[in-house]
Amino acid sequence: MEEWIPIGYLLSAALFIFGLKKLGHPRTAPRGNQYGALGMLVAVITTIVSMQLQSGTMNWELIIAGLVIGSVIGAIMAVKVEMTGMPELVALFNGFGGAASALVALSETWKYIEDPTLALPTGLALQVVVVAAGLSALVGWMTLTGSLLAMFKLKGGIEIFGKWFKTPTWGPKWLNAVKVLLTLAVFTLIFMSINEPTNETYLWAIIGISCLLGIVLVLPIGGADMPVVVSLLNSLSGIAAAFTGFIINNPVLIVAGSLVGASGLILTFIMCKAMNRTLPDVLFKSFGGSTKETVTRTKVGSDPDEVAMMVDGAQKVIIVPGYGMAVSQCQHQVKEFGDLLEEKFGTEVKYAIHPVAGRMPGHMNVLLAEANVPYEKLVEMDEINAEFPECDVAVVIGANDTCNPAARSGEGPLAGMPIIDADQARTVVIIKRSLSVGYAGVDNDLFYEDKTMMLFGDGKAMMTGLNNAVKEI
Repeated sequence: MEEWIPIGYLLSAALFIFGLKKLGHPRTAPRGNQYGALGMLVAVITTIVSMQLQSGTMNWELIIAGLVIGSVIGAIMAVKVEMTGMPELVALFNGFGGAASALVALSETWKYIEDPTLALPTGLALQVVVVAAGLSALVGWMTLTGSLLAMFKLKGGIEIFGKWFKTPTWGPKWLNAVKVLLTLAVFTLIFMSINEPTNETYLWAIIGISCLLGIVLVLPIGGADMPVVVSLLNSLSGIAAAFTGFIINNPVLIVAGSLVGASGLILTFIMCKAMNRTLPDVLFKSFGGSTKETVTRTKVGSDPDEVAMMVDGAQKVIIVPGYGMAVSQCQHQVKEFGDLLEEKFGTEVKYAIHPVAGRMPGHMNVLLAEANVPYEKLVEMDEINAEFPECDVAVVIGANDTCNPAARSGEGPLAGMPIIDADQARTVVIIKRSLSVGYAGVDNDLFYEDKTMMLFGDGKAMMTGLNNAVKEI
């Protein structure tokens, strides 16, 4: 029976790899999730069988209770979460993943403290275990506290005893020195633990400093940088799992953790490139936000009837979704608008997707896929920008910084950030609550151009009104 254990782990790792490959496209992503879930099931069963063969006794009540409770909690969260809450849920899952790895590493270390009669590894084996346990604790606990803070930042705050407290974004320059000092302190404690692996003081100090480091790391970050942070924390949760795999000598944990860590890091760099920022800039330099321009100009708003007359006869319309679409939950109305244009006027409709639109990677893709927008109509920024000069109407829904022409000026917080070229369209329609600036704190000249029509109000209400006006034409 024991010879089948490696085969089970190999099958599990293969399912993880195939699942990750399928997640690369929205059309195949559901199947990728199924492969990943099946791979985890195979890994859990294989691990339980391996433990049974090694020890001969199992606490089945505890195992079954854990599986049932975890499954129920996961199912409830998946069903109840709103699409606008997906970034917060992803951040929370990242934190739980890091915490799970850190707790396994802690249990492996704690058993030697609790039972001094257990023989410690010797030589190189001891160094590997201690360093891996220390790194798992560092990354795992840092991921937990950083992810929890990221979750509250994405929610906008935290409610305590009925009172709402806004999550701060605070990052003076000297805080970067604190990050470096805390990191050095943890590494120092890890190497000191090699000589005293059962020293409880070192253990709790590593945990405490790692938790503090996660808070300090995420505290200054907000707004447009949050998708990058969520992706990075996802990568860190995988790295923590890989370190834990070395501690307990579990190959599938090493493989799965490495896959998550590598893919998350690749996605992080892709999103940094989309913002024309480096990862150190995201972690150590605030993105805009410190001072915001005061809006002094005005713009007369239009109404849905005017916009409906403008799109009547348009040959090509490009819809540019932003976080405002997610907040107002108007993706279904947006889909209806596109369908109406195609059916009534024969208009070609496409959707321009900016890599960092929303609050997590792929946020706009997920929302529009939920509304059954065909995947082939979702076009990434680099491909769609060339089509705007021949576009009759660009409809911008709740986006600001991602289509702000100030990014081309080479000055200010947005300097050099790649944007959606919505301003190149013949007519621009912007649905937004007000003329307020985006997170970068920069006023948007596109709002005030003669060819721009502003629909001021809630995204869902404006899209519903626009759809009704189109139907009456």
